[in-house]
Amino acid sequence: MTAGDLRRWGLPRAIRCLERGELIAYPTEAVYGLGCDPLDRQAVARLLALKRRPVSKGLILIAADFRQLAPYIRPLPPQRMAPVLASWPGPHTWLLPASPAVPEWLRGAHSTLAVRVTAHPLAAALCRAWGGPLVSTSANRAGQPPATCALRVRCLFHPHLCCVLPGPTGGLERPTPIRDGRSGRQVRI
Repeated sequence: MTAGDLRRWGLPRAIRCLERGELIAYPTEAVYGLGCDPLDRQAVARLLALKRRPVSKGLILIAADFRQLAPYIRPLPPQRMAPVLASWPGPHTWLLPASPAVPEWLRGAHSTLAVRVTAHPLAAALCRAWGGPLVSTSANRAGQPPATCALRVRCLFHPHLCCVLPGPTGGLERPTPIRDGRSGRQVRI
């Protein structure tokens, strides 16, 4: 992606929104995601309220590379981390042991944190421009189908979002699968 592409897609505006603790939406591998600064408790609380999602369920963090996720997780033994790292960047979300510093509002009632190094070019560019991971949860109210286009996101959540980055999703038919990094077991298909 060129600097012109980034400006055209609205990344500077999205970053300003994140810096102010606002909520944004952006395309991911399968659906549009709602996101915010994962360390901004009030932003995460607004996002959960908007989705009508209980904090106990936890959230997913997406990143442009593994280094952005490293402060949030405790690595597994090398033989368990190998399949995780080999799947990234890509549409694979993994549950990894959460760092002791990870707040409850991210991990929910779990000792793990759901994380993904995204291969979606716009979502990855957003994380690079932000300089770290972002909360990424499907753009829908709990129990409803997720939005797959910017127009649907605006219809569902205007005026609660500061910025909606337009663009195509990555073409997957369903949200990314989730696997437990400790066992390799599939949690969400």
